[in-house]
Amino acid sequence: MGLTFAEKLLGRKAHQAVRAGDCVIVDVDVMMASDTTGPIAMKAFERMGGRKLKKKERTVFVLDHATPCPNERIAALHKLIREFCQEQQCVFFDQNYGVCHQVMLEEGLVHEGDLILGGDSHTCSYGAVGAFSTGVGSTELGAAMLTGKTWLMVPKTTRIELTGQLPAGVCAKDVILQIIGDLRSDGVSYESVEFAGDGFARFTAEEATTVCNMTIEMGGKNGVFIPALKDPGLIPDEDAVYERVLRYDAASMVPVVSCPHTVDNVRPVTQAGQERIDVVYLGSCTNGRLGDLAAAARILEGKKISPAVRMIVCPASNRVLLRAIERGYIQTFLAAGATINTPGCSLCVGTLGGVPGDGETVLSTTNRNFKGRMGNSKARVFLASPVTAAASALTGVLTDPREVMRQ
Repeated sequence: MGLTFAEKLLGRKAHQAVRAGDCVIVDVDVMMASDTTGPIAMKAFERMGGRKLKKKERTVFVLDHATPCPNERIAALHKLIREFCQEQQCVFFDQNYGVCHQVMLEEGLVHEGDLILGGDSHTCSYGAVGAFSTGVGSTELGAAMLTGKTWLMVPKTTRIELTGQLPAGVCAKDVILQIIGDLRSDGVSYESVEFAGDGFARFTAEEATTVCNMTIEMGGKNGVFIPALKDPGLIPDEDAVYERVLRYDAASMVPVVSCPHTVDNVRPVTQAGQERIDVVYLGSCTNGRLGDLAAAARILEGKKISPAVRMIVCPASNRVLLRAIERGYIQTFLAAGATINTPGCSLCVGTLGGVPGDGETVLSTTNRNFKGRMGNSKARVFLASPVTAAASALTGVLTDPREVMRQ
């Protein structure tokens, strides 16, 4: 029997042949923490007797979830992280960089064949470049900071194949939301997910990141974009054993939304009803990249958003912001009536940057919509692609982007 991507990569890191179900100790290549998980990981490291990081040059801290700092409690945590990173001489990105996952990719800190642990559930994003990356608890992250190793059970694998080309108005976000809707939020619990096929091969690196980013939303341990693999030793064998193989036709995909209050409550936009929208949020580690901003800007060019809508745009990183300014996207958003937030997590986690009011409805390009996710448990959150978000900002109601694109 052949091997899956997960079995091949984890076998390398365990220095032995492995199969799904095996429990192994593996070498960790990169460890990452944000301002939400970093302080707990630091304390765990110190409680275990840690004095020096095992791999300081591959241990990364990023301030992104609450930046610029909104209160003195979080300011104290930021101060702790800055002091720890200065003392340990590890890799540190302060508040002026952006969302941790975007920064890790932009700065070239993750590579094909790496095993990466992150103190954030969307660490699975790095499967877009061929890494085995997964989110872990802060205590587990602290142990890896101390030893450079971790233990895990080799996951079973689900393979998802996409063939053909997406129609106009349909985005990578629509594809992954549709898959999550089919599999449900626990459909691949503790499984590795391989995204393969000529349809996915047509995706850009940014679109691949969107897909891998949301693997956790269907319970996955990690996701990997098979078309990104260049190392023959990591490409799954033709006779690899899978838990299931799902096949999708790209041409049949349509714009969809995740309806409140679960990410797997997915419907075509045309079947979700004429929902009035109060807030549109374009950003996050799922859809705050340059291509996302470009797609939304094309919809909004020369137009004004509905006076009933507050549209908030938050580039995923400072680098994305600069390029969006150079290409005129930010000017387009401002002219249309949108607000620009500082690069970072912002409204995605509801820490700052436009928290909705009681009873209001948000249309967001982020990855989660459970009650309270965006700062108010009495608000309703729909998830959608950047073009659906932009089209709906213009009309003030949930809108199929193809209607606006035909005008």
